[in-house]
Amino acid sequence: MEKKRCTAVLLAAGSGSRMNSSVAKQFMLLDGKPLIWHALRAVEESAVIDDCILVTGEEDIPYMRHEIVEKYSFHKVDAVIAGGAERCFSVANALRRMEEILRTPNHDGFVFIHDGARPFLTEDILQSTYDAVRKYNACVAAVPSKDTIKIADEDGFAAVTPDRNLIWSIQTPQVFGVELIRRAYEKLQEEWEELQRRGIKVTDDAGVVELFTDTKVKLVHASYNNIKITTPEDLVIAESFLHSG
Repeated sequence: MEKKRCTAVLLAAGSGSRMNSSVAKQFMLLDGKPLIWHALRAVEESAVIDDCILVTGEEDIPYMRHEIVEKYSFHKVDAVIAGGAERCFSVANALRRMEEILRTPNHDGFVFIHDGARPFLTEDILQSTYDAVRKYNACVAAVPSKDTIKIADEDGFAAVTPDRNLIWSIQTPQVFGVELIRRAYEKLQEEWEELQRRGIKVTDDAGVVELFTDTKVKLVHASYNNIKITTPEDLVIAESFLHSG
């Protein structure tokens, strides 16, 4: 079966606020390299991914382009663009501009949306999500929950205990057919004010697809090491993964 074109949208527009740092977390060092370098290396070396759009803060574009993309020769990065005030706006901007900024258009392939703060992206994860998206047109990297989860009531008391066997922790990449994810995000932007008025929050790309399409999102078993660096403690854990490997 012929391989379809795969575009990575790598999100790296975060700040250092929760890291207690004045340095944006994507530029903090992990094993001597900027955090974003690790995800970019996985993309660059992947047989699955054909090209990449790197989304960062507008003020960080020159640094990202010269000190990361060019310095480390990440040839698959076709463009470095500005993100939005929220994650969903960063994704929407990349999807909206795909055709104008990719050197080779991706009309009917797949989009891999990945958090740049997840440094342990692997070829196995990329391959398994690619296999799943070819079959289902929508999938996300995830792992079964190790913990019992409680749903609280408004007063902070345990109200419901879901079956742990049905609970998954969602990661990235989140992978979709190009047209599916574009349509879903176009609808999100059209309905944004109404969603805000109703207090409906959308926290990931799968949620956008679930909200605005009839397509079911397949959960693909990934890796417990595929953590997102959000706090200083996460950076310590990430270093331990590297040194134990």
